[in-house]
Amino acid sequence: MKKAVFPGSFDPITLGHEDIITRAIPLFDEIIVAIGINADKKYMFSLAERIDFLKKTFDKEPKIIIDSYEGLTVNYCQKIDAAFILRGLRNPADFEFEKAIAHTNRHLSKVETIFLLTSAQTSFISSSIVREIIRFDGDYKKLVPNSVRVK
Repeated sequence: MKKAVFPGSFDPITLGHEDIITRAIPLFDEIIVAIGINADKKYMFSLAERIDFLKKTFDKEPKIIIDSYEGLTVNYCQKIDAAFILRGLRNPADFEFEKAIAHTNRHLSKVETIFLLTSAQTSFISSSIVREIIRFDGDYKKLVPNSVRVK
């Protein structure tokens, strides 16, 4: 079974995340969208809200599992027997950053990192930009799946 982990904070999930995950479905038997928990980071949305956003976004896709984890992503991958980490690349800066992490993960384990380029329509979207738009009451709905709604 080809199992991949797509790790992130998903604070919140964006159309860019959704695009990468949706396009990866034919490549893997199972994709675990895994929310990494960092106690030192301040999130806009609670873990429960982020899980709910993801579950609602992918509720009709049986190959997608939503989970959360603490610690190193490679340790989580080994724990759940996932051979691949899935990552999206928006630009050259993303590539350089992700390349270093991928090399380190490969050095620490046998887990391979698979990169997909974001689509041109979503390459400018980031969770941090979406959070900023939400903070200032802007129209964030064009940048996130329908499941993401601020109260």
